[in-house]
Amino acid sequence: MKHTFFLFLATVYSLSVLSQPAQKREFRGAWIHVINQSQYRNMTVREMKQYFISLLDSLQVYKMNAVIFQVRPTADAFYFSKLEPWSRYLTGTQGKAPEGGFDPMAFVLEESHKRMMEFHAWLNPYRVTASDNDVLCDTHLYYQYPERFLKYGRQLYFDPGLPENRNWICRIVKDIVSRYDVDAIHLDDYFYPYPIAGEKFPDDNSFRKYAPSQGFNSNQIDDWRRNNVNLLVEQIKHTIVLTKPWVRFGISPFGIYRNRKSTPDGSGSNTNGLQNYDDLYADVLLWMRKGWIDYCVPQIYWEIGHSAADYETLIYWWNEQRTNAQLYIGQDVERTMKAPDLRFPERNQLTRKKQLEQTLSGIDGTCWWPGYSLIRNSNGVADSLKNNYQANPALIPAFTNFHKKAPKDVKSLKAEWTQHGYLLHWKRNGDQRDPEKAQYYVVYRFKDGEKTRLDDPSKIVAVTNRTAILLPYEKGKSKYKYIVTSVDRFHNETKKGKSKTVKL
Repeated sequence: MKHTFFLFLATVYSLSVLSQPAQKREFRGAWIHVINQSQYRNMTVREMKQYFISLLDSLQVYKMNAVIFQVRPTADAFYFSKLEPWSRYLTGTQGKAPEGGFDPMAFVLEESHKRMMEFHAWLNPYRVTASDNDVLCDTHLYYQYPERFLKYGRQLYFDPGLPENRNWICRIVKDIVSRYDVDAIHLDDYFYPYPIAGEKFPDDNSFRKYAPSQGFNSNQIDDWRRNNVNLLVEQIKHTIVLTKPWVRFGISPFGIYRNRKSTPDGSGSNTNGLQNYDDLYADVLLWMRKGWIDYCVPQIYWEIGHSAADYETLIYWWNEQRTNAQLYIGQDVERTMKAPDLRFPERNQLTRKKQLEQTLSGIDGTCWWPGYSLIRNSNGVADSLKNNYQANPALIPAFTNFHKKAPKDVKSLKAEWTQHGYLLHWKRNGDQRDPEKAQYYVVYRFKDGEKTRLDDPSKIVAVTNRTAILLPYEKGKSKYKYIVTSVDRFHNETKKGKSKTVKL
């Protein structure tokens, strides 16, 4: 009897999660890192292209809509740059170009857009080396201006206190944004380095030089460091706006902003771990309130029930911090899929975590770490997403603080036989080079007489940047109503769209 009761509870719990309304608007991202990845240096360009295509095909099958791709891991470039050398993680030697001038970022960006996935260019701002073993090429900026760099632990960093270093990083950002059709610039959680026990960060010289003129006294080095990061974040945002104002800026900070015990007013989370504000000098909430970042992805990589940093505690806390910046949750694949659900130990924590993400009003989506584990379908994570939580396509939530007017509907919607089959096609209404005009289209299908609800993602049959799709022909036995809507670069969608009834 007791066993039957618990089985009943498990069934009710499962049904309550799976019966949550399908999400039509949801950011679905994956981080693809290159640092400490050895596979690329052993590939030919042809093999690398095939690898990237396979990777992106998998993400498309799982109905992901964004790729966060690491293009600047250690002050070097996974793309063609006249400012910084080719990355060691691409060819094995920093400064060595790939064969034939192959540009990995350009290739992954183009292939991502073909699959209707956004491309976010991921940079690490301060890190120059990952270990003592890293060799900088002769043309590296370090050899021109060694005084602008600091050694901490086994790694080399840009000194965050120097204005010329902020200017250099913003120059990198401007170069990428101006030359590549990226959807966003993305920074991760590495600002000031993670503290090393017993070792002080060696920035005394820049503190003495700049702190007094910036209004900081000798006892305010922590505030001065936070201000340095604030200045960088604000300057990057201004750089992007002045270059391409529709490109967004996002940051994925460490999952704890501040522990409650560290805040005089008790506003921090009920956690006990490393802190953005106090340890990494990253005032994430300030950036969100000031509008310096457009989205935030706190890396809540822990399990539900973690003794120092409980996932459930943290997602509720971050949900309450919502501003105009969109809020996505950084998820760890392995921890989520291996940790048992506290209520039903026979299952993992994916179901409960997705329930929290999709029901809390301030959460706009998820980003998975590492993306390679998602692609490998580690512990069945991709199958579970594809079959349950991401069974339908999803549009990225609209950035209405950028622009909130929907583009014009398509023109001349027609369905007709062609040499390729039964084709539904239309004409673009507006110049695609204008981000406020239609950039892509959503095609819905409804049975004859069925109520047309565009908020139901199960009715989406295509999300495309083309102006035609092939229709499945059923020997003229069924009648369907197709509706095509237009969506701009900010993901604003027309309300009604244009419709065409077709007998298939």
